[in-house]
Amino acid sequence: MTGSAADPAEWQPHIRNKARREELAKRFKDPADPFKIVIVRDMWLTGFDVPCLHTMYADKPMRGHGLMQAIARVNRVYKDKPGGLIVDYLGLAHELKQALAAYTESGGTGKTAIDQDEAVAVLREKYEICRGLFHGFDWSGWNTGSPQQRLSILPAAQEHLLVQTDGKARLIKTVTDLSKAFALAVPHDEALAIRDDVGFFQAVKAVLAKSAPGDRRSPDEIDHAIRQIISRAVASDEVIDIFAAAGLKKPDISILSDEFLAEVRGLRQRNLAVEMLRKLLDGEIKTRRRKNVVQARSFAAMLEHAIKRYQNRAIETAQVIEELIALAKDMRDAERRGDELGLTEDELAFYDALETNDSAVAVLGDETLRIIAQELVRTVRNNVTIDWTVRENVRANLRVLVKRILRKYGYPPDKQEKATQTVLEQAEVLSRAWS
Repeated sequence: MTGSAADPAEWQPHIRNKARREELAKRFKDPADPFKIVIVRDMWLTGFDVPCLHTMYADKPMRGHGLMQAIARVNRVYKDKPGGLIVDYLGLAHELKQALAAYTESGGTGKTAIDQDEAVAVLREKYEICRGLFHGFDWSGWNTGSPQQRLSILPAAQEHLLVQTDGKARLIKTVTDLSKAFALAVPHDEALAIRDDVGFFQAVKAVLAKSAPGDRRSPDEIDHAIRQIISRAVASDEVIDIFAAAGLKKPDISILSDEFLAEVRGLRQRNLAVEMLRKLLDGEIKTRRRKNVVQARSFAAMLEHAIKRYQNRAIETAQVIEELIALAKDMRDAERRGDELGLTEDELAFYDALETNDSAVAVLGDETLRIIAQELVRTVRNNVTIDWTVRENVRANLRVLVKRILRKYGYPPDKQEKATQTVLEQAEVLSRAWS
């Protein structure tokens, strides 16, 4: 990488001058050198000729001339190498089509690397896999029914998948591959003939993926999705909502009312009920993580344990539903603890950080822990600044103040270090909320 003396010290070992970069380039061009793989951001993507280079793994958004130049890094014929391989992690086919069109319009020659017949063959394969996943399930109403009738098919479709081993993951992966092949295959007659079925598979995937944890899309993925919609590769008439699809009113997840939990308990689609409860509880835990680290961590462990046993078939669906409903009620009841103890939400967060130590509870009792929590909130508020987490002197001073408060009230000495770490972690979370 390029850089200067002004860059951070930890970067310096990786910054190379022109001579050292040229030496690396010379080594990389030598087929006999053990230097075989490079991870590239900008340099070497253009104007860097390595005839023996055979594979490029693309996970960087590129378009136009830059994309053509990057692909050209591996397209040289060399000895017994007939051409290069591009492993595309982003779905750059749309950009490649546009780049090739611009290339040929400007006088370039050559055959497009995208063969529609090959795309149709992949489409046919992925379509049959999707049909296999729905073997025995009737979705014919999807093509003929009203929007509401189509929506009502989704709960049973999800249930059909969720009872299968890894059915959810297999469906999401296969439909992703199917959608890419479909986008390349249209307007081929075979692609148009299964357009509605592809729409059904995508609708089921949309509901299942929406409830999957850690589903974060990059701006480029969103941009790709928008292009797909604009090009009308697959028609979609409505936004799919997991609660509406199950015939339930969308709840306020901060309440988790008895009425809503009773509705979920009564769902005929038991596996879908588990997915909905998991999604709700996971969302509630994420909300609490921004306020109460210890409480969120405890509930997250309980949720993970219940879901893991369910996925491993250690417990029945009905049992995990009851466990998740009980967990939902525990989370709801936890909201009331602050009122019972006479603590604000912030004070309760520090109280929970101290209460994780059973011996402290036994020695000090609730009243003393309550007083400590209140003093900690005052101390933290008075001593945190916007940049305190990166200023070691401020952080060290706060650590000293926390330990001083713990000693003042007789907190068990052997537990003070762990309690201090937890309190500082909680302070960091709350300081973001206060700022």
